[in-house]
Amino acid sequence: LHGDLEGAIELMQQACDSSPFHETEDRAWLLTQISHLQLAGGNPAEAERYAKGALDLFPNYHYALGMLGQVRMAQKRYAEASELFARRAQAAPHAENLFAWAEALELGGRHDEAAPVFADFERKALLEAASADNANHELVAYYTDYAKQPEKALRIAEQELARRRDAYTLDAHAWSLAAAGHYTEAETEIKQALAFGLKDPKVREHARVIAGRAANPTAL
Repeated sequence: LHGDLEGAIELMQQACDSSPFHETEDRAWLLTQISHLQLAGGNPAEAERYAKGALDLFPNYHYALGMLGQVRMAQKRYAEASELFARRAQAAPHAENLFAWAEALELGGRHDEAAPVFADFERKALLEAASADNANHELVAYYTDYAKQPEKALRIAEQELARRRDAYTLDAHAWSLAAAGHYTEAETEIKQALAFGLKDPKVREHARVIAGRAANPTAL
């Protein structure tokens, strides 16, 4: 969260190295976290290696399936990503997992297949939106990027912001503000998210787009 990805990877690797050999699920979880950090640091090849290592250690582990799916998304290999996300959603049909599957299908041009998965995601996400354990970040992304309903995105983002002000919630709020045309406010909010030191590629892309819109809102 604070940008020290090398330090985070080092600590995760120490934890993995010190885990008992027979604790395969624990070690697979740690390898999956290292994969996530490698991808966040712009190293998809290393991210893939660690995700595959987790799956070799614990076959069909849904966290590792999702992580390898994220790597495939970064590589724009949407067909493979959607297959991995489908397998994860079958094992763990949580709202956020359905969103990733639907997004991969949509970006891969499989709109008719994505639509019912998005609908199932939205239904489940709304049911848990008021609880602490929710998929509100994904719900904001859905309303801004796919459903094109910025007023709903902003309402969910503000609801979540009242609960927590971490970097990713600030990013979601900024993105929903931009979708609603509030570019100056969005730029202020995304700067607060980046102030944590976050290096997440998606958040940085949001910041780039928001800065461009704030500088020249008539260029859309």
